[in-house]
Amino acid sequence: MRLSDYTDYTLRVLMYCAVQRGRLVTIAEIAEVHGISKNHLMKIVNHLSQQGLLETTRGRGGGLRLMKAPGDIRVGDVLRHSETDFRLVECFDAATDTCTLTAACRLRAALLRAQRAWFAELDAVTLADVSPVDERAPPAAASPRGGAKGRTSLRGVRIRPA
Repeated sequence: MRLSDYTDYTLRVLMYCAVQRGRLVTIAEIAEVHGISKNHLMKIVNHLSQQGLLETTRGRGGGLRLMKAPGDIRVGDVLRHSETDFRLVECFDAATDTCTLTAACRLRAALLRAQRAWFAELDAVTLADVSPVDERAPPAAASPRGGAKGRTSLRGVRIRPA
């Protein structure tokens, strides 16, 4: 199984917001920390907002934050909403299946079982499980605009801008 860049970035946004729960974060901040295009992130943030996972606030001092506790966000659900195609092989889609072996093939059933097991495992994992959060660490300090001073690692450690 391979996840798209879109899903990878979606998970990064959610994980970053989980780590920075004590404050609003900005798309520009996430873009800088992860080296991702702001335009890509705007699409992702919009999609996550429509799903009810992110709250967004426009304007000066605005930003985004999780709308649910990280422990209530299942990774399997995130993947189902961000990926567009879980068709492992052609025969997974009857509309486009031209394989001559489909009627007698037993590989399809094995692949379907593997896919179900993959989702079962990811459904058991929450955002809290995969976010490198140190509950003892204080939230990252915010600048007057609501963003971080310098870059922030996932653990909230300050990284001075170059």
